[in-house]
Amino acid sequence: QVHLVESGGGLVQAGGSLRLSCAASESIFSSYAMGWFRQAPGKEREFVAAVSWSTESTEYADSVRGRFTISRDNGKNTVYLQMNSLKPDDTAVYYCAAAYMANYYLATTPYDYWGQGTQVTVSS
Repeated sequence: QVHLVESGGGLVQAGGSLRLSCAASESIFSSYAMGWFRQAPGKEREFVAAVSWSTESTEYADSVRGRFTISRDNGKNTVYLQMNSLKPDDTAVYYCAAAYMANYYLATTPYDYWGQGTQVTVSS
């Protein structure tokens, strides 16, 4: 069982930045693609960004491309989401997730483990 714990959420003004972190419980972290998803009130959960298992390739939703950056540190079992130029529409609960040995189609591949989420609120 892999446990994922997100941190770094909070309240920020529009145009500001936040960095989310997701720490995994086990060293098998390096065998998983890592993704970030978000869910706003009254909306379905949506893909935000992901980094592949072994190729270090990344994918982004159109709505965040150029503003958000995903990265991973396998030595620390941690994935990060740097969020810049935040907008009120970015307000949501952000979840990290892990997909075993996934390198492609990261937006739609099934994810095996999910964190509990961290709230991000962007005020206008």
